[in-house]
Amino acid sequence: MVPVPDLGTPGGPVALPPRRTLLKSALAVGLAACLPPALSACTGADRPENLTVAGGEPGGFYLEFSTLLAAALERHGVAHRASALSTGGSLDNIAELRAGRAAFAVALADAAAQPGGSAQDTAGIAAIGKVYENYVHCVVRKDSGIRDVPALAGRRVAVGQPGSGTSLTTPRLLEAAGLRTSGDAAPSAGTTAVENLGLNDGIAALKAGTVDALFWSGGVPTAAIAAAAQEVPMGLLDLSGLLPELRRRYGGLYDRVLIPEGSYPGVPAAWTVGAPNLLLCRSDLDSATVERTVQLLVHNAGELIPQSSLGVQFLSAESLINTAGVPLHPAAADAYRALHG
Repeated sequence: MVPVPDLGTPGGPVALPPRRTLLKSALAVGLAACLPPALSACTGADRPENLTVAGGEPGGFYLEFSTLLAAALERHGVAHRASALSTGGSLDNIAELRAGRAAFAVALADAAAQPGGSAQDTAGIAAIGKVYENYVHCVVRKDSGIRDVPALAGRRVAVGQPGSGTSLTTPRLLEAAGLRTSGDAAPSAGTTAVENLGLNDGIAALKAGTVDALFWSGGVPTAAIAAAAQEVPMGLLDLSGLLPELRRRYGGLYDRVLIPEGSYPGVPAAWTVGAPNLLLCRSDLDSATVERTVQLLVHNAGELIPQSSLGVQFLSAESLINTAGVPLHPAAADAYRALHG
């Protein structure tokens, strides 16, 4: 197998590879021979009529990836028809799975551990694999004077729309920083006022000056943030200093990751907190569909890289199975076992 670039050990820094072509070549050469080309053997009778992939907000990485995945599921005959669903994000996606309104979903590993706070508390859902790394952005205006997380005391911040993974992760970050939060309309001294705004509304509020910082968890670059940075000079806060406290409270769900210089116009490189993006499915999804989806991830990885995002894609035999304790669907586990002979 062609070696896959070292993207960091658990607990170590994770940085973006130079180009997405490195991922494509390593995957195409190294993995194409590992699984039989069973996708082409699908018949109309043994594939689902419809598959829905729960995605995320317009302008965000999740919805773009889910749209690509749905198109690939249909194009390669995994299902007769497949479509992506616009949602609030990770928590909404898991709810869509459990309610039976979606067969697949993209979600953060920390969101998949909800509601009981354990990665084993995943009734009704299972993992297909770890597909990407997620990057928490704390975006501020350059003219705000905010240079670090403690400076958010007495400020107003957008923390993600309800149902998003951002809305789960951001309070954890603020608590790890020792900041007291309030939902009041205006911050008081020593208190950070929080507002549940998603990506697009949060960017609008940041540009208008009605919030001082925007938290967003997504790929790098996120197209909507890149566009905003062309209009208003922006900066990113270093969140990596919060990692020890996050791990003390929540275990090894989070990594130190780098948002490289040049990801956003005029924005220097920034270390931040990352969490695995998982492709989840309903635990009762039929084994044939699960196996074919694994094959799709392995054989056709290059089709699943959103054009707006460099992303760190973990579509390799070694890393797909690293699902942060969320159990693999048995058929997915069998497919990966076959990869290793």
